[in-house]
Amino acid sequence: MSGNAVEVKGLTKKFGELIAVNNIDLVIRRGEMFSIVGPDGAGKTTFIRMLCGIMEPSSGSAKILDHDLATELEQAKRHIGYLSQRFSLYGDLTVDENIEFFAEINEVKDYRPRREQLLEFTRLTPFRKRLAEKLSGGMKQKLALACTLVHTPEIILLDEPTTGVDPVSRRDFWKILYDLLQSGITIVMTTPYLDEAERCSRVALINKGALMVVDTPAHVKGLMKGIIIEIVCDRIRKAAAALKGIPGIEEVQAFGDRLNIVVKDRDRDMRTAGDALKGQGIDLKGWRVVPPSLENVFISMLKNA
Repeated sequence: MSGNAVEVKGLTKKFGELIAVNNIDLVIRRGEMFSIVGPDGAGKTTFIRMLCGIMEPSSGSAKILDHDLATELEQAKRHIGYLSQRFSLYGDLTVDENIEFFAEINEVKDYRPRREQLLEFTRLTPFRKRLAEKLSGGMKQKLALACTLVHTPEIILLDEPTTGVDPVSRRDFWKILYDLLQSGITIVMTTPYLDEAERCSRVALINKGALMVVDTPAHVKGLMKGIIIEIVCDRIRKAAAALKGIPGIEEVQAFGDRLNIVVKDRDRDMRTAGDALKGQGIDLKGWRVVPPSLENVFISMLKNA
């Protein structure tokens, strides 16, 4: 038995002329938390669905815990827990009944002790008699995770599990994931949130179906070239337009009410930026040098792809 949870070679999925997943080679080790990050349409969900055996690849191979999905799919499925973007809870069933239902379809015979454990683990015990449709978004995700875990999988595949969930529920969900990781389970997740990816042991950046880089968050951030300066000013859009194309300013990235510019010489290029903003009547309220984030790197890689 290898030390790998997932082994993928040349995995490709085509829909007619569209290549959704393009010749991916990837190894995910047992016991790690691995994130796959990319924009909408990058191929994240298609990739996860192939790992679950829901979708057949056009070419290439995939193994889950040494089971080849082409020849040993049923054996592999016993070890997989899958939480899709639109996990189908039954709104007219209670929390208890939903877990019971998923235990039955996964052929878990004596499910009651496991259900008690999961309810306590997800802090849903006080809500066990509540109908699923009456739960908040965050509680629905916790119930969906409990249903995913009822058959005690060794690897869980999560497709954007915290999308649309409020910040407090996201934090609770992540605490549960960390606790799962301590038990030795392997977690593979897709996420649109770069701050979530930074919490994982390794991250894969994907675009147009192809992997751009696979490494630890620290090493990926180390790929960023230049110095990043965070600028606080008014009229962000106008400011971004004013700074684009100016010599010395390699990139301009907008983040809400702030701009990040990528430069080579901090003092010289910041003076240039300040003059450009002043020339457009834009008030520069403050600036500072910041360390690169995964988002900085990803935007830069997409721009230069």
